[in-house]
Amino acid sequence: QVRLVQSGGGMVQAGGSMRLSCVVSENTLDHYSIGWFHQAPGKEREGVSCIDTSGKTHYLNSVKGRFTVSADKAKKTVYLQMNNLKPEDTGTYYCAAERTNVQAMCRIPQGFWGQGTQVTVSS
Repeated sequence: QVRLVQSGGGMVQAGGSMRLSCVVSENTLDHYSIGWFHQAPGKEREGVSCIDTSGKTHYLNSVKGRFTVSADKAKKTVYLQMNNLKPEDTGTYYCAAERTNVQAMCRIPQGFWGQGTQVTVSS
């Protein structure tokens, strides 16, 4: 069983920055890809940033250059640094873990999930 516990989130003005954290179970980062998913109100969950066990990353086009996903294996934590936030980035963010490649991780919501955290970007 993989556990993921999220922290971060809140409210920020457009153009601001925010960092989300996802603490995972022991050894998870050695075996699972981790994805960050965004679910806007009334919409389906969408993969925005993913990282695999080797550190290879994948990003949704709309967040390239603004979001950065990174992993600290010693801290068992994956981060999502979000810069230049836009109102359309508003929604609930989830981290997830699955034994798959980084592209598939972002393409298909799957695996074990964190509890979600709300991000609100005001204009």
